[in-house]
Amino acid sequence: MRKRINSIKWLLPIYFLAATSGTLLLGLVGWLYLSTHETAPGADLWVEFVVLLLLVGPSIGYFVARRYQRKVDALHLAIKQVAIGNMTERLPVGSGDTFEGVYRDFNAMAASLESRVRLLQQFGEADVMQKLQSNQDAVMEERKRLARDLHDTVSQQLFAIHMSASSLPKLLELNPEGARMVVNQLVTMSHHAQKQMRSLIAQLRPLELEEQTLEEALGKWFPDYCNQNGLQGKLEISLPNELSEAIEHQLFLVIQEGMANVVKHARAKHVALTLYDAGHQYVLHIADDGVGFEVDPAKRSSYGLSTMKERAERLGGSTEIRSKPGSGTSIHLSIPKFGQVGSGLQE
Repeated sequence: MRKRINSIKWLLPIYFLAATSGTLLLGLVGWLYLSTHETAPGADLWVEFVVLLLLVGPSIGYFVARRYQRKVDALHLAIKQVAIGNMTERLPVGSGDTFEGVYRDFNAMAASLESRVRLLQQFGEADVMQKLQSNQDAVMEERKRLARDLHDTVSQQLFAIHMSASSLPKLLELNPEGARMVVNQLVTMSHHAQKQMRSLIAQLRPLELEEQTLEEALGKWFPDYCNQNGLQGKLEISLPNELSEAIEHQLFLVIQEGMANVVKHARAKHVALTLYDAGHQYVLHIADDGVGFEVDPAKRSSYGLSTMKERAERLGGSTEIRSKPGSGTSIHLSIPKFGQVGSGLQE
């Protein structure tokens, strides 16, 4: 019987019956009092009495509805917290409470979801580390390729610049006009060599995370990258605790991809990179003041979002891109944060 009483379908009729009975009882008592009073009550007194009776029911209904509305609002807020990645959200369960069953089911669902996302993140981290380990040979091959590229491009161009520069003193004496042409060629070749060198250096950037924390690596890499590409950069990092190696590696690659997109597509002057610990998740935000674009789900891969999204999802996270033509672009990435796994989840 107690469970039935705690059910809303039984409680609401009981409250309605109580409000109706109270109104009728108050009306009967008031009518008997006024009818037997020595002095006949005036019309104003009867009107006030009727208004009082009419307010009894709505007043009781309002206080009852407000009580349940608070319960519903708490459940709604908890659902929103889980939806934005706060898997640790739980609702207090009181014995005999009307929403006891609903709150318990929500807590069980949130705990199950937290456990699954935690497991997904652990598998994702293990996968990242396994790939890092297995990619050592690929890294060596890539270094050899870069060495060949340096020899075939920048090295040969530097040799050509050297040869041309060596001939300048003689050429200035014999043919000043021809010397000016050689100087122009030197400027062009040096500019081209500088661009190719920047491109090759950018390909080597992921190695800079080795033996450094993400914050240390970004503190050196981000200002240099902005200076090399003519950007005014703003860097804000707030990470009280150390991240796992897998999460650091994935975030560093996402940041590199995001910044490369800013340089290639945005034509921006300013870029802001923010990375912080939000308590229940790690949040990365990259925003520029570039030309922006119309966000089209079918064309997101052209902006590199698909790769960033895959890296985030591998660790149980999510990625959102916001942009409008002429209003710049912002990339928002979040990865759930979990504490140390102890004896088990407590509900």
